[in-house]
Amino acid sequence: MNQITVGTGPLTESEVVAVARHGAGVQLSGQARAAIAATRSVVESLADDVEPHYGISTGFGALATRHIPVEQRALLQRSLIRSHAAANGPEVEREVVRAMMLLRLATLATGRTGVRLETGAALAALLDAGITPVVYEFGSLGCSGDLAPLAHVALALTGEGPVRTADGALVEAGDALRGIGVEPLTLREKEGLALINGTDGMLGQLLLASTDLELLFRTADLTAAMSVEAMLGTARVFAADLHELRPHPGQATAAANMRALLADSPIVESHAGPDCVYVQDAYSMRCAPQVAGAARDTLAHARRVAGFELAAAIDNPVITLDGRVESNGNFHGAPIGYVLDFLAIPAADVASISERRTDRMLDVARSRGLPPFLADDPGVDSGHMIAQYTQAALVSELKRLAMPASVDSIPSSAMQEDHVSMGWSAARKLRRSVDALGRVLAIELLTAARALELRAPLRPGPATGAVVRGLRETVPGPGHDRFLAPEIEAAVQFVRSGNAVAAAESALPAPLG
Repeated sequence: MNQITVGTGPLTESEVVAVARHGAGVQLSGQARAAIAATRSVVESLADDVEPHYGISTGFGALATRHIPVEQRALLQRSLIRSHAAANGPEVEREVVRAMMLLRLATLATGRTGVRLETGAALAALLDAGITPVVYEFGSLGCSGDLAPLAHVALALTGEGPVRTADGALVEAGDALRGIGVEPLTLREKEGLALINGTDGMLGQLLLASTDLELLFRTADLTAAMSVEAMLGTARVFAADLHELRPHPGQATAAANMRALLADSPIVESHAGPDCVYVQDAYSMRCAPQVAGAARDTLAHARRVAGFELAAAIDNPVITLDGRVESNGNFHGAPIGYVLDFLAIPAADVASISERRTDRMLDVARSRGLPPFLADDPGVDSGHMIAQYTQAALVSELKRLAMPASVDSIPSSAMQEDHVSMGWSAARKLRRSVDALGRVLAIELLTAARALELRAPLRPGPATGAVVRGLRETVPGPGHDRFLAPEIEAAVQFVRSGNAVAAAESALPAPLG
């Protein structure tokens, strides 16, 4: 997707990822432009009303009781954005900021927020030009939405604050806007709130994590199959009829993947006869589809919630279809915060079972004939001993990250916002979880590949063999100890890029589920 058209309907996960991660351009549809213009007229008709209207002729939050005269309303909007752009800490990743910008634009495009057309067009122009406001990590409580992160974006639209150009250079927002032919905005009634009162940062990170976890759960099936094969495990436990006895859809998919990956393996066939002395495999091998399957089902639930959010128009106040301006609580991040926290649990558990398989391959008492730590000369060489330490450290971190953020609420705004979602915090820790899971799986893949080669002259199956060959394009095979950190990082990139799964699929009749 080179360009995404934002209309009045919901975006898809793939469209958000295309803009956020891959730099696709953005434009507003004609229908969206018409919807924005139509509801702006409602706001303008109320601007001079003697009755107060929240966000149009009043202050905000705990200061909502103050009526603001017409001549001070531009100052009100500017002050709102400046004061709320109070985040601190490290810069948030470009892909997260772009996802947040796109999702806020999608809400503006519904016509339920009351902004001017030039405001929506300016946000679309920033996205299309690859200009990304600098947003900092700490500041959002997830209610009212992601106020502080979105305020840094809104500040850039007014020409203030730092932004990064498409090539990553740090420049002032006003200069960047003028460089693409856009004049900095002077925000008018309602526009400040409309730009910051959304759950877009939380949702954007959920969508990015969902895309990443889909790949990593496929990778988990792959690394599990490689480990089972390397440790002379049985493939019989992955039979379809056994998994039909417990009909969870994710489990069925994971088991089918493992059957496909282990099909026609000379190593598996070498011990498949009745004289095999290995009666039963350990849980980390035998129960791999149950764990990875439950992770998939959790992801499916999270995506269902994300679908509801993508179809939402979140603002406060909101312009209803019949022209009312109504305060509401739809900005509360609880629905997203819960599933962000939920996904951190399977991320930790899939990593945990992966680490157990790695440890088993390295333990001479349990690896069914492999050398200690897969070392070339045990005692002189340490093999993958410390690679498993790295895995263990990552798994321990993942367990801490699995503790929920969404149960912690800190009141704010003089107790007006007395219950908050902490959904942004849940999103930030899930990003760390996703990264750590990829690293754990990469170490298992690196270890299993070495173990499979140490089973020579027996050969791995077509799919797992293709993965070993793909890895060997950047990482050498067994031998004396080498500087291991670069090899682990190469395996991480092999996993993260999708090349590991692609290598396996190149030898399969159908893609992995």
